Amino acid sequence: MKRSNIITTMAGVILLAMITFAFMPAPKKITIKGSDTMVILAQKWAEVYMKSHPEVTLQVTGGGSGTGISALINGATDICNSSRPMKQSEIDKLKERYGSLGVEIRCAKDGITVYLNESNPVNELTIKQLSGIYTGKIKSWKEVGGPDEAIKLYGRENSSGTYVFFQENVVKGDYAASCQTLPGTSAVVNAVKNDKFGIGYGGAAYAKGVKHCLVKKDDKTPGYTASAETIKNGTYPISRYLYMYLRNRPTGEMKSYIDWILGPEGQKLVVDQGYFPVK
Repeated sequence: MKRSNIITTMAGVILLAMITFAFMPAPKKITIKGSDTMVILAQKWAEVYMKSHPEVTLQVTGGGSGTGISALINGATDICNSSRPMKQSEIDKLKERYGSLGVEIRCAKDGITVYLNESNPVNELTIKQLSGIYTGKIKSWKEVGGPDEAIKLYGRENSSGTYVFFQENVVKGDYAASCQTLPGTSAVVNAVKNDKFGIGYGGAAYAKGVKHCLVKKDDKTPGYTASAETIKNGTYPISRYLYMYLRNRPTGEMKSYIDWILGPEGQKLVVDQGYFPVK
């Protein structure tokens, strides 16, 4: 074959490849931002889904529920993960900007776990005692059956949905000024793991290397830890739904992804990652 013919043939192949590439559908990118409590689960969902759906790119970041909701309102994310319901003021902002009240999807359940150092002799606390501890009214472990040592408080930053939920449902007041706020649940767990007299709170899925405190509704009821059974029957007193928020009703690839999350495979991953299913 003449050199000119070879060049012509090669040019034709390259041109055909360029034309084919130009008409290929661009990968669908879905951004997901918000709750640090949900990051472990959201990343696993994305990892597994993309293996069987290579045409979709799922980008997952944390930052806290409040940060995710702000990103949804500002148009900086497609899906917001939140460990608390949206506030009415946030819904109003969404409506003002997009003419929509948004879409709320309950995708999993969580039991907020109270973390204790493994060497702490205290094993159970009532909701009232936890309130006293986190408001600063109870300052020593001796007041709740432990050693005569000061209680070290660890918690989340105020952009966290877990911070808000724990405050509204357990603390029922302002956090003590001595409470050290940390940027993620893993940091809270690590702090308690390394502090004999520390106490913290966060998602059940993160409770590794610390003791799960039994939580009692009151003095007359037994204490429970978060489990599939206690979450389902309501005996564990600090449980909640985990949410995904969208600006509008999902369509196309986003709908397919959310349907998959709520289906058998997605809900099995909920259990595998230490959370609790909605179905």
